[in-house]
Amino acid sequence: MITFMGFSQENTIGKIDFLGTKKMNIDFIKNLIQTKSGGILDSLTIKKDIQVLQRLNGISKVNFSVIKTFDNLYSLSFTLIENFTIIPYFSASTTSGFGAYRVGLYEYNFLGKNNTIGGFYQFNEYNSGGINFSSPQFFNSKFGFEINIQKLISKEPVYINEAKSNYKYTNTSFEVLTIFQVNYQNQLKLGVVLFNEKYNYIDGAKFAEISQNFDINKQLVKAEYSFDNVNFDFYLVNGFKSNLVFQYVVPNSNSQKKFLIGWNDFLYYKRLGSKGNWVSRLRLGLATNNNNPFAPFPVDNNLNIRGVGNIIDRGTGAIIFNTEFRKTILEEKRFVLQGNAFIDSGTWRNAGGDFSDFTSQKNIRVYPGLGIRFIHKTIFNAVFRLDYGYGITKDASNGFVFGIGQYF
Repeated sequence: MITFMGFSQENTIGKIDFLGTKKMNIDFIKNLIQTKSGGILDSLTIKKDIQVLQRLNGISKVNFSVIKTFDNLYSLSFTLIENFTIIPYFSASTTSGFGAYRVGLYEYNFLGKNNTIGGFYQFNEYNSGGINFSSPQFFNSKFGFEINIQKLISKEPVYINEAKSNYKYTNTSFEVLTIFQVNYQNQLKLGVVLFNEKYNYIDGAKFAEISQNFDINKQLVKAEYSFDNVNFDFYLVNGFKSNLVFQYVVPNSNSQKKFLIGWNDFLYYKRLGSKGNWVSRLRLGLATNNNNPFAPFPVDNNLNIRGVGNIIDRGTGAIIFNTEFRKTILEEKRFVLQGNAFIDSGTWRNAGGDFSDFTSQKNIRVYPGLGIRFIHKTIFNAVFRLDYGYGITKDASNGFVFGIGQYF
């Protein structure tokens, strides 16, 4: 536990030491924090700097100490507990239908400068993959960039008047984003995505209004704003976070229309006692209401509703609410066993539909469930989760969802 004492405005920092560093680049850390040698010793600034450092992928915990060296001259020491950051990625799910999984390997603190680099392979009845690189502070402490290249293939159901068909959907994309850190709580991203979409009929009903095969190139302009006021104490979190995304999509074909899509994720974390965490996520999303069966908001196991299945439907609007209580069952020096009880719920607006779709019994899904977490305190994102969701709404399914990292 950290205790902050009031410092006089005349107190000056003689030097700053960083203890416990193994992989983190010290010059990189110095450029990130506001506290500087020769500056005023201020407890509020130190508190903000600790929050900044604890949000870095390579650091799990930071403490500090102050020693008076001469008159009003002080020595400040930050003691860091670093994360191990070369991490395999794995997620899997199974319902009454087929199973799906994703495996990968990522380095989340490449060169000790909070860079992420890695790639993944996905099987979802088809073979997919991608590579990713992100460097939020590549140019300086405020400016960076992100590159994502991927090819994702999935089986997409299409429903028209209760009739169903299945399509093979292939999305090949190249994304470049610039990143701007306004301050330690606010971040902006702006960039473009060049991508190709292919749809190939597999089986089921054939619809005259939908081509059985088509291939379209598209461009997408993306803007993202994040507000982050979340504090970490190893695996326990407290605070509020908001992430707003807007996208404008332009097809290189007259067969599809331009459209806008936007959504906001609101995340709330509340510590309950020393071992409990209540966490919730609310997503509100809308897109241009084109009558397109391949709408932008999916209903999927790994994205929003645990136990529902792998991309079972899509819509042009979404209201999703996830809430869960996490409770520490067993805690050792480095390992934690955590249980959780959750309720995942959501509703969608059908493509070409209206806002009354949100209250339609057919579109509302509610899935309570139970899960367990195996957590390592000093390995970045080393949360191995297994959840079982059981649907209680009309025509519901049930199933397991396994992954690395908390669900939200």
